[in-house]
Amino acid sequence: MRFKKRYIVRVIIAMVFGFLFLGLSVAMEQYYRLQVSNFRAKDDKEHSYNIYPGATTDSVMALIQEDYEVGSDVNFRLHSRMYLFNYPEPGHYTFPAQMGDKELINRLKYGHQTPVKITWNNSARTSHELAEKVTNNLMMDTETLFQLLDSNEYMAQFGMDKETSRCLFIPNTYEVLWNIKPDALFHRMEREYKIFWNDTRRHKADSIGLTPIEVAILASIVEGETYRKSDMPTIASLYINRLRKGMPLQACPTVKYAVGDFKLKRVLYRHLAVDSPYNTYKNRGLPPGPIRCPLPETMDFVLNSPSTNYLYMCASPKLDGTHIFSSSFNGHASAAAQYHHTMDTLSRSK
Repeated sequence: MRFKKRYIVRVIIAMVFGFLFLGLSVAMEQYYRLQVSNFRAKDDKEHSYNIYPGATTDSVMALIQEDYEVGSDVNFRLHSRMYLFNYPEPGHYTFPAQMGDKELINRLKYGHQTPVKITWNNSARTSHELAEKVTNNLMMDTETLFQLLDSNEYMAQFGMDKETSRCLFIPNTYEVLWNIKPDALFHRMEREYKIFWNDTRRHKADSIGLTPIEVAILASIVEGETYRKSDMPTIASLYINRLRKGMPLQACPTVKYAVGDFKLKRVLYRHLAVDSPYNTYKNRGLPPGPIRCPLPETMDFVLNSPSTNYLYMCASPKLDGTHIFSSSFNGHASAAAQYHHTMDTLSRSK
């Protein structure tokens, strides 16, 4: 009888320990899947995803499982119910090579996104080109951004219009949320604009008789004239001299913009006759807007341009991208004759 009792006690104790061990094992498994690792990248690298509005837990899992091994789908769904996770917030997310359910759930549930980079340079000439480059890595569609850039009413809040709206988007690389709203993007660009146009730069603009927008317009013309940074400050000085004297700028890049042919190699007399406010051969002063989005460096070249008496320039006959600058028309005519002689010689040799 005593043997039976001892046996029963041992069985009960064994069962208790068995249940405890099983419970501990389950608890450890739950903790591991929740806090440490339930998702492991197949290539041991982090992966990024764009989660669109309307996505569900199932659609996100299907997307993630293309790159990650899931240790326990049952545990993930259990933890999702425990954390009341049903629908992910739209956004761009980058996940580590290994993560637990809690990290994945919290980031998707509360929209803890990974910022994306948007970037553009001075190759964006028109508002539509700019809109394409800005939205290239965003959920925002190009047409929505373009319509705002092309709206005098909308741009008025920034002290601009549809011709000068590109001045607000200073070329650089910025980090923003992938699903940023258009209005939020414009106000972000306004903050960046004000950072660039600090008191020092505004004082320099005042000292040369230009507004920040006019500096950007002039810088865009300077960039159209040359890729040689060494010539840019002098070209800016030349155009400032022309503006002060009330002379037409007669800048060929503005004619190309007016014609709409940005690959035009030689500006002919028929091009000079085009009727456009951007044709600085027919209109005095600066055009109504920039002919491209000028780089910050070029705007600084304008602001820090040297004091010269140059009024004319001509491409160097060396055809190396440099220019010959003159303070008199006779000097300019001589330089132009050399350049045209070189071009005619090259044309006959072809």
